[in-house]
Amino acid sequence: METPYPKPISPTQTRIGWIGIGVMGAAMASHILSAGYSLTVYARTPSKASSLTSQGAHLADSPQQLACQSDIVFTMVGNPQDVKQVVLGTNGILSTLNPGAVIVDHTSSSPSLAREIYTSAREKGCWSIDAPVSGGDIGAREGKLAIFAGGERSVVEWLKPLFDLMGRVTYMGQAGCGQSCKIGNQIMVGGNLLGLSEGLVFAEKAGLDLRKFMGAIRGGAAGSMAMELFGGRMIDRDFKPGGFVEYMVKDLGLGVDVVKEDEDERVVVLPGAALCKQLFSSMVANGDGKLGTQGLITAVERINGN
Repeated sequence: METPYPKPISPTQTRIGWIGIGVMGAAMASHILSAGYSLTVYARTPSKASSLTSQGAHLADSPQQLACQSDIVFTMVGNPQDVKQVVLGTNGILSTLNPGAVIVDHTSSSPSLAREIYTSAREKGCWSIDAPVSGGDIGAREGKLAIFAGGERSVVEWLKPLFDLMGRVTYMGQAGCGQSCKIGNQIMVGGNLLGLSEGLVFAEKAGLDLRKFMGAIRGGAAGSMAMELFGGRMIDRDFKPGGFVEYMVKDLGLGVDVVKEDEDERVVVLPGAALCKQLFSSMVANGDGKLGTQGLITAVERINGN
């Protein structure tokens, strides 16, 4: 079967593959299914795919099998090393991907790895787009994610019917620019979460009603999307993950840690992000790495003896 790019995407002809069906990946993949596309998924633990297979998804035995049966392969895995293994590894996607097919990596990963994948894909006559997302579990479920895309503009525009099912895509530039945008996003999210956490801890110590406090300030300069998404969860002690604390450590590390020697000019001094990373890292050290990022308030409370 001829792979589709640049033929228009069609639910009746375009075959979609999906690797990574965690909290967000499963919700994102379900929108593809609901739109009538043929979807094949791969999961290291097949039982985790049951909700998608019950909706009509097919289950592949390996990434290679999935790749050779797909025109577009989405990945939404944990870390850059997972991305590298599943895409570039000996038994990875690119080993069996058909010429003209497209890889879309939604994982929050390394800009330099995104560029490496792009180069490797082009050598095989394929395409790759780095397209990390923001919006957490709620955005994934509601199809309202912010999607940051890097790679060829024409390929991003071609993929827009699929991106539109999951949220709103913004083209950021060449390969790696989507990942750089996500890192900048996470730096700002971390700062917002820290301010929100400290504000709530202060207000509680001052004897304020926390819900009245949020209601009073949300219309002013202190109001933020972070407050709307996470303020109530912090107050309710609801730390179920939309995004894991351990992934925030990874994301912030991509911004503040030393990068490859040949990219020294990209290093930026980010004291606030470094502090946020340290606080999130303390949560991982205390066994809270699987909490949602709104659990940052517990680190502030711990410092204050709570």
